[in-house]
Amino acid sequence: MNLKHLRYFWAVARFGGVSRAAEKLELSPQTLSGQIADLQLDMGVALLKQVGRRLELTDAGRLAYSYADEIFGLVDELGAQVRSMPAGRTRMFRVGITDAVPRSLACQLLAPLVENESIRLSASHERLDVLLAELALHRLELVIADRPVPGGSAVKAFNHVLGDTTIALFAPPALAKRLRRGFPASLDGAPMVVPGRDSVMYEQLRSWLELHRLKVRIVGEFDDGGLMKTFGASGAGAFPAPVVVRGEIERLYGVEFVGDVEGPTERYYAISTERRATDPHVLKILALAGHMLSGSPRAQKNEPHAPPTITRQRRRPTGSPKKR
Repeated sequence: MNLKHLRYFWAVARFGGVSRAAEKLELSPQTLSGQIADLQLDMGVALLKQVGRRLELTDAGRLAYSYADEIFGLVDELGAQVRSMPAGRTRMFRVGITDAVPRSLACQLLAPLVENESIRLSASHERLDVLLAELALHRLELVIADRPVPGGSAVKAFNHVLGDTTIALFAPPALAKRLRRGFPASLDGAPMVVPGRDSVMYEQLRSWLELHRLKVRIVGEFDDGGLMKTFGASGAGAFPAPVVVRGEIERLYGVEFVGDVEGPTERYYAISTERRATDPHVLKILALAGHMLSGSPRAQKNEPHAPPTITRQRRRPTGSPKKR
């Protein structure tokens, strides 16, 4: 598709006719009409139709206009931002983090950005669907999550595997001491606080408990991982967390390690709009994760059945022309 032809079509649709668009573009109406005819020929579908003395968009034309409007709106915004950027200005790097990602892990992964004087970090916590919508609108540079982009998502995004870590259980000292004796059988009937049911860790922990035929007493479910740990540390019960942040959890919450949940692992993803990570700051995050997490993409490279490091979600065309 010739983007110059697409811009000409977009101008005709935006300004309401060939003559007005030709005047804005400083072209002859004949030249403009010829370029749009070439675009329609390339696409194999009519985008405009004559209704009396007026040109109107066909259904395909309305769809094409909605995409073109978004494309050239971003192009114009990019030009304005670049032209207005003075030398030495700090760049805002915006990251979205799902609630299931441990705060201490996110802090370690993003630490290089904070140390960079040319970067101002902006981080927010939200549900994955909300963060993906922000990513699609280019309001975020990156999303760090505990799950990939869902299949069938309308958002065009790419999953970069940061790595895996095993899951462990932690508890206040007195409870931890009791649970370590005969673990994991000692968990039967023990109090526990767990992540919300929408989290990957909840499903993995539930499956592990069923495999070992353990019936714990679930005191509470928390979507917020920090709140779950706080309740657990206060004496409510044992709680699961990634082993990779064991030191921080024991130090910050005053709890002790109980035992590993063998089998299940927690996997983390960096989600971006790029098929290949090219931004140097994103590359730093991926490299750091490879050192921190045991099942990094590098480690998986030689495994014959390892899942692909990057997967693509196709965008489904939706929407109608935007009004300016």
